[in-house]
Amino acid sequence: TSHPRRFLVDIDIVEQILLEQEDTSGDFQITVADSGPKVLKVPTASSGGFRTFEVRGTYMLSNLLQEMALARDCGMNQIVIDEERLNENPVNRLSRMIRTTFWNGLVRCMDESGIAAICADPKNTKAGARPIIYVPFDDADAFEYYRGVARDLHDLHIKVVRLPRNITPQYVKSINDEFGILTLAAEVSRDAGGRLVYQPLPFVVPGGRFNEQYGWDSYFEALGLLVDGRWQLAKNMVDNFAYEIRHYGKILNANRSYYLTRSQPPFLTDMALKVYEALPAGDIERNRAWLRAALDAAITEYFNVWMCAPRLDEHTGLSCYHPTGIGMPPETESTHFDHTVQPFADRLGISVDMYKGMYARDEIHEPELDEYFVHDRAVRESGHDTSYRLERRCANLATVDLNCLLYKYEVDLADALDEHFGGKFAWTGGRELTAAEWRMRAETRRQNMNKYLWNERKGLYFDYDVVLREQSVYESVTAFWALWAGCATPAQARRLVDVGCRKFEVRGGLVSGTEESRGRISLLRPNRQWDFPFGWPPHQIMAWYGMYNY
Repeated sequence: TSHPRRFLVDIDIVEQILLEQEDTSGDFQITVADSGPKVLKVPTASSGGFRTFEVRGTYMLSNLLQEMALARDCGMNQIVIDEERLNENPVNRLSRMIRTTFWNGLVRCMDESGIAAICADPKNTKAGARPIIYVPFDDADAFEYYRGVARDLHDLHIKVVRLPRNITPQYVKSINDEFGILTLAAEVSRDAGGRLVYQPLPFVVPGGRFNEQYGWDSYFEALGLLVDGRWQLAKNMVDNFAYEIRHYGKILNANRSYYLTRSQPPFLTDMALKVYEALPAGDIERNRAWLRAALDAAITEYFNVWMCAPRLDEHTGLSCYHPTGIGMPPETESTHFDHTVQPFADRLGISVDMYKGMYARDEIHEPELDEYFVHDRAVRESGHDTSYRLERRCANLATVDLNCLLYKYEVDLADALDEHFGGKFAWTGGRELTAAEWRMRAETRRQNMNKYLWNERKGLYFDYDVVLREQSVYESVTAFWALWAGCATPAQARRLVDVGCRKFEVRGGLVSGTEESRGRISLLRPNRQWDFPFGWPPHQIMAWYGMYNY
């Protein structure tokens, strides 16, 4: 027949036969590792299901399984599938699935219909814990709205807590046992009767098990959203970041209470500018006002988070990941730090659990352990948790990645002020800033990076230990971030690509670091997920864009 072949699929029957025959590993997937015959007779739609046609090969059978799963999720028990759908080009199929299905599964919203799922936190293992929504001290509308939600959803026993005006590390430590979600931005108005109309902004999470908006994950999600025309979601996420800076003082690791002292790698200027370019062109002034607000928030973050103590090193003029949290991060598994605490507990002749309890209550003071947790929190702030590059020293490192990002902030702000605001910007922090000032800041940072981070002999950028005042010897693929930021000279770029590709490129992409830098692995020194031999999408993307720049 000249017509495209179509299959009539009874999901329960075909799925059972397919899995029994082909899923020999029992993981509910069909891959090249399975040893089934890789062929299944499937009823055709044109015959009303009386005749069959063979579907062959791992790829088509795995697509058949996926199509049935998606239909089942929609409540269907029978579907008609085009053969073209089963042998669709893999790249086209994945792009289409992301665009039409996967994004929707990653959208969350802190409104009344979504708050129950968002309040659920798998990290909260406290028995009988009530859901808690923390609201900024000066967001009266959010407080009114969520108190109303708590009344309407009384069966959930939601507790709404107003944060103090000054959120100190000591306060954050005091709520370590009271895990909760932090409010984000909303569209707020009043109706004709003066009643609050409050609509929280939907956002995207980095995976199906997450329910909060994360920091640097959101930048890479936004790149994909913009490719697929979902500019509104990307814009919402910028607005949420501006809200976090305004009310919590920083872009948070994620909007959970235990992240209040911790930020993440800063990408806001590039994210905001890319969203701005994608906005509908109809209202230029409104779009420019939105960009102004987003860049104003980024400037506040730049000065109040990255360019002051404890994150700024005055000697080098470079910045470090250095969150202000106190003690043991509470969101980790209960036994996560037992191996670290054990030697200290042994010295006192008490159990690890007893030691952890006394340490948390400030009944034990141990400077060595305090320092360990400063670095542990800094690793988490870096987004590269965990890696031997950063372990036990992260807060002392002016990292290549962070300073590339801040250089990009400075260049982005200079360019944006020139292009959109006449070279001047009235920052709400209290003074007027100029494009020339931002260019001077960028050039100063570039010179400092050349002095402290660039190694001409080795042809790579390296992190710099601001306490020991020496370069780290760990070879990290984050050296390529200098290409993304544009702070490398053409000569440095050529050397960096030549050396870096030889060191980091493997089949499939770029690894996080070299095997030599990672060191020997053993039972007592296990592998870390941001070390060799692992590779991560952000590193690939930054390198792609970086090489394109040159």
